Amino acid sequence: MGHVKPTKEGKLVLIIGPSGVGKSVILRHLRKTHPEFHFPKSATTRARREGEGTELYAFVTEAEFDDLIERSKFLETAVVHGVGRYGTLIDEIIPFIMDGKTVVREVDVQGFDTISRDPFFSGDTHPFELQSIFIVPENTEQLVRRIQKRAPISEDELQRRIKSMEKEFMYAEQCTHKVINRDGHLNETIAEVEQLIAG
Repeated sequence: MGHVKPTKEGKLVLIIGPSGVGKSVILRHLRKTHPEFHFPKSATTRARREGEGTELYAFVTEAEFDDLIERSKFLETAVVHGVGRYGTLIDEIIPFIMDGKTVVREVDVQGFDTISRDPFFSGDTHPFELQSIFIVPENTEQLVRRIQKRAPISEDELQRRIKSMEKEFMYAEQCTHKVINRDGHLNETIAEVEQLIAG
């Protein structure tokens, strides 16, 4: 593909796992304690929330999003029902890996699926390293409790989430690593994730 290999190897680390498993807490910690990592912005068509800055998102119009798709600027895109479209920008990832940086990104299973099959990261001659870490709960009950604690939820919605969770768990086997986030042991979980990224 004609890419010049950097002198220091960079890589993309994907953090994956079902809703409520603790991914955002882990990411918050990594942001705070690892300024050497790069955390790419997502492009999104959703409205900016009150007081929200542009550290996490590049806010774009529907037309601008279409234009980015047209110009093949995304590694993957997703539609979040009732919210808007989100996309992982190539320019927020590849130049940083080429610069020898570790790029850390949270994605859903569809995003993982698309990115792991991209020629940047798959096939015999893929130029860049991809590491995927799937965060799993101790058990499904633990996750159900966390989801219910977050906000009131109907039985139907809960069942829908459990079904979606079970489907997501099937992806854990395809990831480079699995890390169990045990109740009350968040610090150990974070330390394990840090160790895997450092490895």
